[in-house]
Amino acid sequence: MTRGGVTGEPALGPPPLRLLVPAVVAGVFVALPLLGLVLRSPWERMPTLLADAAVREALWLSVLTATVATAVCVVLGLPLAWTLARTEHRGRSVVRGLVAIPLVMPPVVAGVALLAAFGRTGLAGAYLLDAGVTVPFTTVAVVLAHTFVALPFFVLSAEGALRSASSEYDAVAATLGADRWTTFRRVTLPMVLPGLAAGMLLAWARSLGEFGATVTFAGNYPGTTQTMPLLIYSVLQDDPPAAYALSLLLVGASVLVLVLLRDRWLGQVRAR
Repeated sequence: MTRGGVTGEPALGPPPLRLLVPAVVAGVFVALPLLGLVLRSPWERMPTLLADAAVREALWLSVLTATVATAVCVVLGLPLAWTLARTEHRGRSVVRGLVAIPLVMPPVVAGVALLAAFGRTGLAGAYLLDAGVTVPFTTVAVVLAHTFVALPFFVLSAEGALRSASSEYDAVAATLGADRWTTFRRVTLPMVLPGLAAGMLLAWARSLGEFGATVTFAGNYPGTTQTMPLLIYSVLQDDPPAAYALSLLLVGASVLVLVLLRDRWLGQVRAR
């Protein structure tokens, strides 16, 4: 049916209150904590906080470890995503399930699992200790914790991008004599770069905000393992307004990631 005989969208009527009211409540629920941070933060103290050596040290360590962890995710995750997307083998669903486990694993449990693997008596940690290498409670431990929780974000995003890129181009390249490695470098990789960039941004943002696995596996040592989330937690005990202000820095980083991803996400919505 059309309104008044004019073609256009059907007259569906106003949205029902039983859907509209919960939708408004959900929006307020998400917006209220963010608004609280903005209104309760002592903006006038922000320059002083940013000039503090401990804050700058934690911020630098967060950016550094998140960037290194993202690079590790790309080096290890891209081949894994390609294997999941472009090869057929019986264990593929099992591997995909294993990759997704850190997404739903409690962060503290992730830290305990890393200790069980890389701790001094862990599965791999005991051998590393024999070689004179200690991983827990070091900056390397921070990178490992970040990589563990961020890797699924990159792998699943990269796999989705690889699946959306037609494999027919691979077949054409093969008929022209290219092996699979050459096809991956020259054909597949350029086609999926936007998807890979999105996965890298998600992994970086997840790394930047990691807390539970880091504090459990790496500790909270200023200058070595104390990232911004850990510093904010420590500051919150004695100076809540300062913790609010420092939290805005991480919120700003999250907003920046959303801005950078807006075209990709909006493009997917429009395509549907």
